[in-house]
Amino acid sequence: MDADREKTTGGLRASSLVQAWLVLVLAVGFGISLAGVQLALGPVIENNKINETLEKVPELVLGNDLAARMAAQNQSLEIVPRQVEVRKADRAKYYSVYEARYQGERKGWVVKTKGQGYADTIELLLGLSPDLSTITGLFVLDQKETPGLGNKIITVGWRAQFVDEPADGNLKVVKNGATKPGEIDAVTGATISSKSVTALINTAVGDLKTPLTDNPAVNRKEDKANG
Repeated sequence: MDADREKTTGGLRASSLVQAWLVLVLAVGFGISLAGVQLALGPVIENNKINETLEKVPELVLGNDLAARMAAQNQSLEIVPRQVEVRKADRAKYYSVYEARYQGERKGWVVKTKGQGYADTIELLLGLSPDLSTITGLFVLDQKETPGLGNKIITVGWRAQFVDEPADGNLKVVKNGATKPGEIDAVTGATISSKSVTALINTAVGDLKTPLTDNPAVNRKEDKANG
């Protein structure tokens, strides 16, 4: 009887070991497959983001109405993309910046910036006036915030709060309704997501105001256009 019990116990152990290895193999195989899909789709996703960014530039610098009128008249902005390096204490940070011009005159800027939200990375497109003094538009290019809460940062109504606010790096999130310039009303139940977006904007404005204002290549181009 003891021999039979040992045989049964040994069989159960062997079966459990086989099942454990099977689960491990399946998990590794699934992980490899998922990584392969992401690797294959990565360039496609990034290319789609670039195209969406270029499509959003007129709206973010001119506003919906003027951008729509220009499109209806077959007029378009000249969009000049560039990478701007910002030196930090221990590293260099790079921003994708799009200068928007019309008939030689600068109409504004669109800045791509991203950082940590509540659930995952948030990626933004920020519209700025030609002199970098005012926010002209905001678009959420990518986010994975909590459905029904944090993902409300994509709504037109919430994003509209930022339009015409000063681009001085001092935007502040409040919970009980914005009443002063520079205050942004938080999404109900999603203060962290709201603060993440606002912090990304403040950081981008602070990082880029001097490089874009003092960039000789940019300013030479502007002087030539006005000459």
